[in-house]
Amino acid sequence: MPPHARSDAYRPEALIAEDIDAYLARHERKTLLRLITCGSVDDGKSTLIGRLLYESHTIFEDQLDTLTAESARLGTQGDAIDFALLVDGLAAEREQGITIDVAYRFFSTPARKFIVADCPGHEQYTRNMVTGASTADLAVILVDARKGVLPQTRRHSHLVHLIGVRHLVLAVNKMDLVDYDQATFDRIVADYVDFAGGIGITGVIAVPVSGFKGDNITTASVNTPWYTGPALIEHLEAVELDQFSSRTRPFRMPVQWVNRPHHDFRGFSGLIASGTVRPGDQVSVLPSARRSTISRIVTEGGDLPVAVAGQSVTLTLSDEVDCSRGDVIASAGDPPQAADQFEATLVWMADEPMLPGRAYWLKLGAQQVAATIQTTKYEVNVVTGERLAAKKLELNAIGVVNLATDRPLVFEPYADNRTMGGFILIDRLTNATVAAGTLHFALNRAQNVQWQPLDISREHHARIKNQKPAVLWLTGLSGAGKSTIANLVEKRLAWMNRHTFLLDGDNIRHGLNRDLGFTEVDRIENIRRVGEVAKLMTDAGLIVIAAFISPFRADRDLVRSMTAPGEFVEVHIDTPLALAEARDPKGLYARARAGELKNFTGIDSPYEPPDDPELRIDTAAVTPAEAANLIVSYLVGDPR
Repeated sequence: MPPHARSDAYRPEALIAEDIDAYLARHERKTLLRLITCGSVDDGKSTLIGRLLYESHTIFEDQLDTLTAESARLGTQGDAIDFALLVDGLAAEREQGITIDVAYRFFSTPARKFIVADCPGHEQYTRNMVTGASTADLAVILVDARKGVLPQTRRHSHLVHLIGVRHLVLAVNKMDLVDYDQATFDRIVADYVDFAGGIGITGVIAVPVSGFKGDNITTASVNTPWYTGPALIEHLEAVELDQFSSRTRPFRMPVQWVNRPHHDFRGFSGLIASGTVRPGDQVSVLPSARRSTISRIVTEGGDLPVAVAGQSVTLTLSDEVDCSRGDVIASAGDPPQAADQFEATLVWMADEPMLPGRAYWLKLGAQQVAATIQTTKYEVNVVTGERLAAKKLELNAIGVVNLATDRPLVFEPYADNRTMGGFILIDRLTNATVAAGTLHFALNRAQNVQWQPLDISREHHARIKNQKPAVLWLTGLSGAGKSTIANLVEKRLAWMNRHTFLLDGDNIRHGLNRDLGFTEVDRIENIRRVGEVAKLMTDAGLIVIAAFISPFRADRDLVRSMTAPGEFVEVHIDTPLALAEARDPKGLYARARAGELKNFTGIDSPYEPPDDPELRIDTAAVTPAEAANLIVSYLVGDPR
């Protein structure tokens, strides 16, 4: 097919042959397929998408004129069009000849509508590729016929499989550059199928194509008479969408919004993730597990007798049950699970590494909870499939972890329900997305260990002690004077008949945390354990005084989140490094400077001072006794 030729089969003759309103109505009823193109650098992904847009008549004449002129300016072969220019919209991409961002494009055929994501090929942009794959129904894995299956081909294939894309097409591109050789095509397919089978990918459809020349894109090419399968678009039109298979699963609808336009109406709006629902159906509202009955299914166009997966609706219930954003309305006879500990796969997207024990926000649909990565079980080598021992995950790494949330999360395994099993992790300080993840299953301990109700409350413990519980958290460099000041604070509170307990960093490491070292991971776990102990002590009604370097803001914020509002008092014992080092009561700075002591805060490990502590005390300006008075005065008023 000549470079400028388009298949007549995809010319929209319906606009001429039938009434425009009827055509538009038929267009609205088309199903939508989301697909992603991925593979190694320069495999021709952008060119293939540009060809799809061109063949489906999605390009306006002025765009075509501009594209032709731009192709000529850039010296494209002959008078051919460089279809990649339709997709590579960023100036940096055109200059470098690579795709950096994820570019989304829409096109349509008489049978179906499509949204296609062109994803980066370079390894450093793997996180961009994961973003594009997260909503895809199908992945087109491109391979340059001259190069065969490359490591990045394997990487992207493994990623889309982990993310749950069920339909894969192996497009062996640039067949025109190998003279449409069947042996080359067969060798690449055999190589890919052997790799894919090893990581659990089955049922791959392989198509020999040329995005530049248009072979086997919309119709069978005369240049590949040995290929008897469908053209690429023919296959894309025939793929069964996951949303149809999800309609046979139990009903689930995450609540995105409580709709109360007036006092006589209260509905719960959301996108149905799976199943079918009708008025009169018995449902359960999770995680509370309260039951009710569907009263109405409300839409902008009127009430519906039935709604299915993929539809956005507002449900009203026959009972006044407690239901809010983040809850899930589900079939009463087969509800999803709710748990607070899980095994999950993570794709790490942040420049800073993932560290066990650090707290993040976990967002799954409309649910948002605090989450902590407990352990890294292993990292996955996405090229070989090998499982590697790992304590942390670096940028673009993929690993399997155990994580815990601060309250039950309503979920289903990602393999069964992508909406109910896919999540992101968000940095609590910067609000940046640091990881995408998929839930596998709830850990047995999450199901077997339940909260035991107790008759004596934390309020009763505090009342009989005649005080308000608190955590006085003293943070600062080694040598700042934290332990000295903490000891004076406890003595003053004891004179005032307050019930206290002092947790000192060194003392804790003689017992509870004697198994921990001073790596960043161990420091995070050190503070997490102390935070849990401090929380238990405030439940007992005590005033807890904690003196710890606690160098990382995220870890101090984690302890704050464990305590009741207003009970955590962060006290920055603010001492300049030079002054702390001059004091050096334990000789630690001298050893660190000599290289005898690794990971020492202020020397070869950072200290992150509080941004907005309740108290900041400059020990260069006040004595330890004066500092203690300031802290006690803040807590209980003037101590004199």
